[in-house]
Amino acid sequence: MLITRETDYALRILRALADGKRHNVKELCESEAVPQQFAYKILRRLTDAGLVKSVRGVNGGTELAGDLGSITLLDVIRITESDSYISDCMSPDYTCTWSEKNCRKCTIHSRLCEIQQKLDQELEKQSILDLLENEDASS
Repeated sequence: MLITRETDYALRILRALADGKRHNVKELCESEAVPQQFAYKILRRLTDAGLVKSVRGVNGGTELAGDLGSITLLDVIRITESDSYISDCMSPDYTCTWSEKNCRKCTIHSRLCEIQQKLDQELEKQSILDLLENEDASS
């Protein structure tokens, strides 16, 4: 698993919304260098997941629906990525040809499952608020 451009853009959008204000898509795209076609797609996913809310009208825009401290990096990855596995063989619908051919369990798959579990645990420990803390100090 790599953090893709879509996840990166989602994190940028959440960073912009961290100020607690309502922003329109144009503002988000300009301040966070997110292409507009990605912004709409990502905002729809974040809205569907309940992380942000959209308000229509003259003073409309997008704002956070909750606390960034309760949203984890793993949450954002799962929302933005079609899969969050380190290998295709982790996917539930994957068929291991090696395992079928050799009539035994693949030790590589077993080890990758352990690594995936540890990675997911680490990603789940990191809230979006944690990622944003001390951002001003590092500039």
